Amino acid sequence: MPLRVDKTFRDALAEQKQKGQAGRPLAGMWVCSGSPLIAELCAGSGLDWLLVDAEHSPNGLESILAQLQAIHGYPVHTLVRPPVNDTVTIKQYLDLGVQNLLVPMVNSVAEAEAAVAATRYPPEGVRGVGSALARAARWNRVPDYLARANETISVTVQIESTAAVESVANILKVDGVDAIFVGPSDLAASMGLLGQQEHPEVRTAVEHCLTAAKAAGKPAGVNAFNPGTARHYLDHGANFILVGADVALLARGSETLAAQYVQPSDGDTPASY
Repeated sequence: MPLRVDKTFRDALAEQKQKGQAGRPLAGMWVCSGSPLIAELCAGSGLDWLLVDAEHSPNGLESILAQLQAIHGYPVHTLVRPPVNDTVTIKQYLDLGVQNLLVPMVNSVAEAEAAVAATRYPPEGVRGVGSALARAARWNRVPDYLARANETISVTVQIESTAAVESVANILKVDGVDAIFVGPSDLAASMGLLGQQEHPEVRTAVEHCLTAAKAAGKPAGVNAFNPGTARHYLDHGANFILVGADVALLARGSETLAAQYVQPSDGDTPASY
């Protein structure tokens, strides 16, 4: 039976580049709830890509698998962020059928090389061979999966520290790094500007990474929930962007409902945290 292997996020970014001025940046959102139902709801939104997060969200192997299955029927690219740049964790994600990885906290060339090696079978890398047991190969139903596995996987590394910014030009040179993604929140924290993602020095650091990626001929993305900030980075060459999150949309939306319909009385007790 012929089986469908989806195009990777690398392929989508390459198609965007080929279109030149006729193309547009790819817009996406975080999926952090751990819910396959919410993941499917977001998959049908019309956005270009989703990021299923396991670094700061309650996601384990089983919930990631369920979300991959829920999203699979929709024309949207799915990236998954593991909690750490770890060979065993990445192996498990790939065997689940994750095709597009966003690897967090990549601060050096060595760490970028390790992330890529974790996605490659020997002799190119260190990925363990378990295709007969794995959804990635559809249990050896994908013809020549072992030989073609690299074609089915994309690697985006996250730049989110001052060390990473300083090394970004060399990180971009690592073979197998398909794109970089800048995380302004952790970057701001590493700069001593915790919670100040909009600080001019943080913006300058992000812009430096975008410029370096353009010079290297590789795509770069950034996280920006503020519409003005998102537009700023798009104007500075971001090829893809995250502009919201399922949990944040639900939190702000429910607060708006409460503000409209719940009138606090003098006897109400404030919530404690």
